[in-house]
Amino acid sequence: MRILDRYITKSIITIFIATVLIFCFLYILIDVTSNLDEYINHKVPIQILVEFYLLTIPLMLVQTSSIACLIAVLFTFGRLNNANEVIAMRSSGMNFWQITKPAIIFGLLVSMTIFWVNEKCVTKAQALSEKIRNENIILETDRIKKQQEKITNLTFYGLKNRLYFVDTFDQHKSELYGITIVEYDEKQNMAQKIVALKGAWTGIAWKFTQCQVTAYDPTNLETPVKITVYKEKLMDIKETPEDFLQQRLQVSSMNIRQLHDYIIRFSRSGASKALNNLRVDLHQKIAYPFGNFVIVLVGLPFALMIRSRKGTTFAALGVALLVGFLYYVTNAVALAFGKGGFFPPVIAAWATPLIFSAIAITIIETDFA
Repeated sequence: MRILDRYITKSIITIFIATVLIFCFLYILIDVTSNLDEYINHKVPIQILVEFYLLTIPLMLVQTSSIACLIAVLFTFGRLNNANEVIAMRSSGMNFWQITKPAIIFGLLVSMTIFWVNEKCVTKAQALSEKIRNENIILETDRIKKQQEKITNLTFYGLKNRLYFVDTFDQHKSELYGITIVEYDEKQNMAQKIVALKGAWTGIAWKFTQCQVTAYDPTNLETPVKITVYKEKLMDIKETPEDFLQQRLQVSSMNIRQLHDYIIRFSRSGASKALNNLRVDLHQKIAYPFGNFVIVLVGLPFALMIRSRKGTTFAALGVALLVGFLYYVTNAVALAFGKGGFFPPVIAAWATPLIFSAIAITIIETDFA
């Protein structure tokens, strides 16, 4: 690595680490301040709090890394530009890509690192931190309030190799709405599908209303063997309402492989809207980490344009906030259109990185050719 590349890379890494640490410190400080009364009332031990906040670091790293990357790049090249070092580099015959190569490589490395952290660390850390919060931090009034909330898009694997999808679960009344249950045989072929408008827990069993039970021959899934319709039916379902809460699966707690396998198993359920949402989430999990590289690529032309010696800090922060805000708003809109069925899942997840990459390349080719 050339001396110049090492010089630029060292500056970017130093500012990136400092920015991430500042974000983590501010988050922890704000959260501790806002929940201090709760911690005191519960007499939460210091070691529990330390463990709880340490478990939030992987998620904070994933959420703040792109802005931290952008700030690091903007500050580094802003300072180089102010010292006329960028002019010196261009005068020596270096083009835009040669000057910014350390930042581009750094963006790629951060993207790969975030991809790994998101897959291997975040889901486990979230589960552990949620367990600590539920056992040591949440007030009894909050638990009661949480128990009265309705849960939407409830999914989980149950007994008898069944996959459950419920549109709405009213845990206070122990009632299910919009029920789809797919039962598989030992070879993971669909054997039966149950669809019901509503389900109510009687205290002993589940009673389904407007229920349809469809039996399949595992060797021929195209044509049902038998379809039976019931106005009301007591179901042979061993899971209680408490089991529904304990066994539910959250997309945020799955990595890419788990979510992919889950979609495959759920693909014959007939719940097309839920499947579409899951596919959007799957592609988003793959595309999200590369936002670090894309945002760096977008910010590089602006970094080389910052010339004001007095306003370098404010200009860099302003550009970082603007680019980050536009990126995340565009991404949120694209995902919403994807889950609404207007975009295919892969387009919904990758539209924003591709659009901003195209914008960055256009600006670079126009202003730095």
